[in-house]
Amino acid sequence: MVFEMRDQTLSRLTPLRLRFLAWILLICILPPFAGASETIKRIQDKRTVVVAFMGVVDNLSPFVLIEPDGEVSGYSIDICLKIVQGIRQEMKLPTLKVQFFPVNMDTRFSALLNNRADLECSVSTNNAERRKKFSFTIPHFFTSVRMLVRMNSGIKDWSDLRNKRIVTTKSTGITDIVTKRSNIVALNLSITELDSDQECVRMLEQGLADAFIMDEILLYGARASANNPDKLVITGVSLSVEPYAIMFRKDDPEFKKMVDRQMAKLVASGEIVRLYNRWFMQPIGPDRRSLNMPMNYMLRDSLRYPTDKITN
Repeated sequence: MVFEMRDQTLSRLTPLRLRFLAWILLICILPPFAGASETIKRIQDKRTVVVAFMGVVDNLSPFVLIEPDGEVSGYSIDICLKIVQGIRQEMKLPTLKVQFFPVNMDTRFSALLNNRADLECSVSTNNAERRKKFSFTIPHFFTSVRMLVRMNSGIKDWSDLRNKRIVTTKSTGITDIVTKRSNIVALNLSITELDSDQECVRMLEQGLADAFIMDEILLYGARASANNPDKLVITGVSLSVEPYAIMFRKDDPEFKKMVDRQMAKLVASGEIVRLYNRWFMQPIGPDRRSLNMPMNYMLRDSLRYPTDKITN
C-alpha cells in the first residue's frame, strides 16, 4: 500500500495531528499476530471473546443496561461489541462468539487477572494505579467526581464537608481522591466504603451518611434509584476528571494493538459519536427517557487526537 501526501498539505498539519496519523498508520499496518499472545491464542482456540460487565447490582445506565429479557446492552457494551466485530474480521473467525461475564466493582479485576474475561466493558477509570496491572484503550467517556447529598443538608461544596460522614463504593479509587482532598484542607472526614451504590444511597437517605461521593454520571443513576430522588441533589465543583476506558490484561502487547486498532477505526469512522448519541441523546431503557446529554468538550476534543496516554 502506498501513502502519498502533498507537501503543502503536510505543512498544514499540526504536530498533534501528525502524531495521531502516525499512530493510526502504525497500528493499522502492523501485521496481525506479530508475536505470541496468550489472549489471542485463547480466543482462537475457544472461538469466544469473554466480555466482563458490571451493572447487575448498580444502575450503570447508559453504559450498561440490563434489558427486561436479560439482554445486556449499553454504550460501553456496544463499543465492546464493535471491538469484537473487528477482532472477528481481523482473525478471520466468522463463528467468533461473545460471552458475557457479570462482575462487580471488586471482581472485575480478578476476572481479568485470572483469565476468566478478556475485556472489561463498563465504567472503569484509566488511572496510574490501575495501569500497574492492567492496560486500557482510548477513553470513551470523561466524567468528574462530585457528591450526592440531601437537599436540606446545607452542603453545597467540599468545604461544607468538614467533620462529616462520607460514603463511597469499594474498589473505585474514590477514597484516595477524597482522602487527598481531606488532607489538603483538613476536612477530617469519616469515609466508609460500601459494596454498592444502592447501599450508599440508602445510608444517605437514612441519615447515616452526609454525602455520597462518586463519578458524577453514576450519581445521576444512583439518585434515580433512590426512594425519594427529589430530596437528593448533586453538588460540589469537580474534584477530578475520570476517563472511562475498556480495560484488559497488561503485558499482552499484541492483544492491546488489536484492541487499539478497532478503537481507532471507531473513532476515525465517526461510529463512536453515533454510539454516544444513541445512548446519551435518544430515549433508552424501559421508561424510554433521554439523558439529553451532549458530548462534553473533554471527550469531543480527545477524539480529535485520540490516545490511550492518560496523565493521572
